[in-house]
Amino acid sequence: MARDSQFSGEKSHLEMGSLEGRAVLQLEDETLADSKHNDRKTSSMDAAPQISVFDTDTDDVSCKCTWNSILRQMHIVLFSKKLNLLIPCGPLAMLVDMLTDHHGWIFFLSLLGIIPLAERLGWATEQLAFYTGPTVGGLLNATFGNATELIISMYALRRGMIRVVQQSLLGSILSNMLLVLGCAFFAGGIAHSTKDQLFDKGIAVMNSGLLLMAVMGLLFPAVLHFTHTELHFGKSELALSRFSSCVMLVAYGAYLFYQLTSQNSFYMPLAEEGGENDESLEEEEAPEISKWGSIIWLSILTLWIAVLSGYVVNAVEGASVAMSIPVAFISVILLPIVGNAAEHAGAVVFAVKDKLDISLGVAIGSSTQIAMFGIPFCVVVGWIMGRPMDLNFQLFETATLFMSVLVVAFMLQDGTSNYFKGLMLLLCYLIVAASFFVHIDPEAIQDKPKKT
Repeated sequence: MARDSQFSGEKSHLEMGSLEGRAVLQLEDETLADSKHNDRKTSSMDAAPQISVFDTDTDDVSCKCTWNSILRQMHIVLFSKKLNLLIPCGPLAMLVDMLTDHHGWIFFLSLLGIIPLAERLGWATEQLAFYTGPTVGGLLNATFGNATELIISMYALRRGMIRVVQQSLLGSILSNMLLVLGCAFFAGGIAHSTKDQLFDKGIAVMNSGLLLMAVMGLLFPAVLHFTHTELHFGKSELALSRFSSCVMLVAYGAYLFYQLTSQNSFYMPLAEEGGENDESLEEEEAPEISKWGSIIWLSILTLWIAVLSGYVVNAVEGASVAMSIPVAFISVILLPIVGNAAEHAGAVVFAVKDKLDISLGVAIGSSTQIAMFGIPFCVVVGWIMGRPMDLNFQLFETATLFMSVLVVAFMLQDGTSNYFKGLMLLLCYLIVAASFFVHIDPEAIQDKPKKT
């Protein structure tokens, strides 16, 4: 109905334009008729002011409509969610950085400022997907779904903080698999305690296989390094990481193509819901801003997140000292929770509504994106930058990821969920968080920017 109203609105504008065109033609006919009895100069002087006044009124109306459209889009983007109350935390973090050297507050305020921007970035991507169709929309969601983590990783990689990049990406996978999926299973199980919720087992198993493939890509360089069996010491590990990253990117591209072309994909429940819902839900799924408005806001939000990510990365080490928290805990636990805050809420809401396939698309799908695209992409970008970014995430981190993937794979193998499975995943995440809180990264000192 929203689209019909939009089309009718466009039609009415076209009709108004045609009426205005007819009015201009009538004026021209009248002036031509008068010219037969009057002088040509007089008729041209009479016609000129009429056309100029008409054009001026049209310009005023168009400018007013454009200004109203801009104000309406700003209101929708910046003031439609209560979470946007945290947006001023970003400028406040910049102000604190200018006036003081308290890295703890800078880090905390920057994280709070990124939370609403990450949610709005996902929203702007969904708005643009309305105009691009399901295939390109799926590509956009896959690209910008984890944009916050990738932006932070790119900035840290440029500063040579390779361990922060590795640990933040690892933490994003763990957060989505254990925390997000655990909250979704637990909330959905509580809301539907009288039955087991069902989801597509085949798609879940396929994603579990991709996560195991990612574990394989991370495991072999680590084993090669710690067993000292490299053919060329210090070079074979990096070369293997870059080759494996290219293979993983090809595998992810094939997976994405399959997801977008197959009927059995995480995107299908989203499309099917539109036909089953009533008219009010269809109105909610209509685009709220224009196509170019979506592109502009997508660019603005990405740039703003990039700016705040710089403050986050610069304050990581200082915040670790100020708050007496290990850098590994900040990178693996705190940063991913902030980047995935919007996804957390969305997965829980869909699980409570008994739409578990969509919750899995948010949680497991996002984990697959980071494991099969985010990590290899950072390796390739580091290769271009001349940074020795590799897939050797150290034995402790790799073992944590391996055990987490195994736990999630066993939870998904029967295609059912309940609150007990969710509770188990949440307790596993607590164990992981406690482990990184007492973990000392042996290479943390090497990540500090070297003085030239």
